[in-house]
Amino acid sequence: MPTEKPFYFAPLEKAYQRIASPFEEFIHRQTTTGILLMTCAVIALIIANSPLVVPYEKLLHMKMGIFSGDWRIEHNVHSWINDGLMTIFFFVVGLEIKREILTGDLSKFENAIIPVGAAVGGMLIPALFYYLINGDGVGARGWGIPMATDIAFAVGVMALLGSRVPKSLLTFLVALAIVDDLGAVTVIALFYTEQLNFLYLGVAGLITAFMYMLNLMGIRSSLPYFIFAVLLWVAMEGSGVHATIAGIFAAWTIPAYSRFTPKMFSHEIRTILDRFDEYAEDGKHLINNPKQASLAWKMGQAYDLGISPLQRLESGLHIPTTYLVIPLFALANAAIPLDLESITNAAIDPVAQGIVFGLVAGKLVGVAGGVWLLQKLGIGVLPKGVNFKHIVGAGLVAGIGFTMSIFISDLAFTGNDEIVVVAKMGILFASLIAGLCGFLWLRYFTEPVKEELHDPSAH
Repeated sequence: MPTEKPFYFAPLEKAYQRIASPFEEFIHRQTTTGILLMTCAVIALIIANSPLVVPYEKLLHMKMGIFSGDWRIEHNVHSWINDGLMTIFFFVVGLEIKREILTGDLSKFENAIIPVGAAVGGMLIPALFYYLINGDGVGARGWGIPMATDIAFAVGVMALLGSRVPKSLLTFLVALAIVDDLGAVTVIALFYTEQLNFLYLGVAGLITAFMYMLNLMGIRSSLPYFIFAVLLWVAMEGSGVHATIAGIFAAWTIPAYSRFTPKMFSHEIRTILDRFDEYAEDGKHLINNPKQASLAWKMGQAYDLGISPLQRLESGLHIPTTYLVIPLFALANAAIPLDLESITNAAIDPVAQGIVFGLVAGKLVGVAGGVWLLQKLGIGVLPKGVNFKHIVGAGLVAGIGFTMSIFISDLAFTGNDEIVVVAKMGILFASLIAGLCGFLWLRYFTEPVKEELHDPSAH
């Protein structure tokens, strides 16, 4: 009698898995985001300095819209990427902020105070340094540009150092960058809003309140939140507040806790699994066993109730955000001419100088100075295994300001393409200096992490 095969594989499934599994493992690493961003930025730079720049610009300026009678939303492709797709990025940022505040390193005062203090210093000092150079010039509106840290690039630089840096320093940097993102979002909402339409703003407020009511009612399906998030984006688009802020507000309404506790989840799954085994019939797949199929479906429902919507969405949107939204943003915004004249003009332009001074020197002084001040005041403690030399390295790496800095530069200098190009050149140059200096500092001026020895007598 032939024995039943424990698994069923489609004809090419095993061959595909040999290719897909290592790739899937690779794409879930945070460093991949930084590598992909860098690749897309280089591609955009090549396009900008080649004959391809003409069709590239035509594509970005092509108009697209949504129409219904007299009502319409119409933008060019560049704006749809920056105002539309980037809303997904802001939504994921909002989910990360909420998770960190509720359950992460920002949920406890003693853990949060040091990265929060570092982030505040790392926002205020760069803005001040920029303002000292551009306070009364045409570039005055760009003070928000050097405030932001690009978490993907920053984490990527530290990941290259491997065990050279303690894991707690990486955790510190991530917490700092998340607070930094929250600060950047606040700056965009408050200071880069041209004119408010209070009718649309009121509608946006009502939609947000209704989404929060869905949370209070225990609605855990993603579909209602998605529908109202789209409506919220439309309302924000008409309100005058940058439409991407809808992503942050929508994220904060998503339920963060699952219905089942871990113990209840385990009990529910085991109960269903026991019944599942009772109805087993040798040689039959689920498609031929309706009772088992029904119980397998219930296990899926139990799983959905055991994982919070926030966790599901954050995990589910990680890949499209990392491999679609951010690369398209980089391709659409990093195309900068690098001829000798453009570089020379940028080098003497106060906007570029302010950005470089703010991101490289300002971030270092702000982050390291914020931590030093808190230490002197006796507030908070450094993460385990982290010393002040590590903080200096983190302050340098925090000066990498790609995604959010470029985003703010487009808002600050809307309609003035020449200054936007200069600002982007400053961002790229500053990020390169900050990343290189941070890497070299942590590589050569800090001690390697010592592995803890296992002591058998401890048991």
